Amino acid sequence: MAVKNPYTWGLGRRKSAIARVRIKSGAGAFIVNGKNVNEFFPTLQCQQRAKAPLVATETTGNYDVFCQVDGGGVTGQADAVLMGIARALKNVNPGFEEVLRDNGLLTRDSRMKERKKYGRRGARRGFQFSKR
Repeated sequence: MAVKNPYTWGLGRRKSAIARVRIKSGAGAFIVNGKNVNEFFPTLQCQQRAKAPLVATETTGNYDVFCQVDGGGVTGQADAVLMGIARALKNVNPGFEEVLRDNGLLTRDSRMKERKKYGRRGARRGFQFSKR
């Protein structure tokens, strides 16, 4: 007989950051890349953003959260963790979906960096014009 996996997975993306999130019933541990969430995310804003789905569903101390985050910067990683947790919570309890969607936590932010074009210095900025 196969043993049931205690973890529920969720994948979150934001800009170029990707977060693979596992949650299971527990005492409320929150680990990101092997560190506590308060150590990994330096600003209070990023910490609150990462914990937003747990606060919205009022399950802060009910689940242990384990995240593996790659790519992007601190803000993108925090938002990727947010989305991964929201998706995992939705899989655990489909009743959470309405609360998460009302708070905008299940919607993927599709804004990405615009690509550089040839003949320009960046995506839109041209080279400096010299008259002489």
